[in-house]
Amino acid sequence: MDDGTDEYGPPQAGGPAGQEADPPGEAPGEPGDEVPAPAGPAPLGLVREETGEPRVDAALGRLGDVDHLATDGHLTVYEDVHQGLRAALDALDAPPGPSAPPSARPDGSAGRAH
Repeated sequence: MDDGTDEYGPPQAGGPAGQEADPPGEAPGEPGDEVPAPAGPAPLGLVREETGEPRVDAALGRLGDVDHLATDGHLTVYEDVHQGLRAALDALDAPPGPSAPPSARPDGSAGRAH
C-alpha cells in the first residue's frame, strides 16, 4: 500500500488519500495570523518618593515625561535628567558661601578685563 511516504525520506506531496501537504513555513490551522501592533505610550504607574533635595526631585520628576512619549523620545529626557542629577551632585562639591574672587593670571594681573 502506498501512503505517500518514501521508505527513505519524508512524506511526499499528495500523502494519504491524495491530500496535499501543508506549505512550508505555515502551521496547519493558522491561516496568516497577524502580528499585533505594539501598544502606544502608557504610564508605568510607578510611585516616586520625594528626596527633599529640590534639584534632585525636579530632575526625577522629569522622568514622568517619558510616559507620554514614544520610545525614540526617551533618550532626550534621560539625558536631561542625567544632566540635572550631575549638576545637583556637582553643587555638593562647591564650597559654601560667596564665590571666590578670580585667581591671578600667570602675568600677575587680576582675572578681570579692564
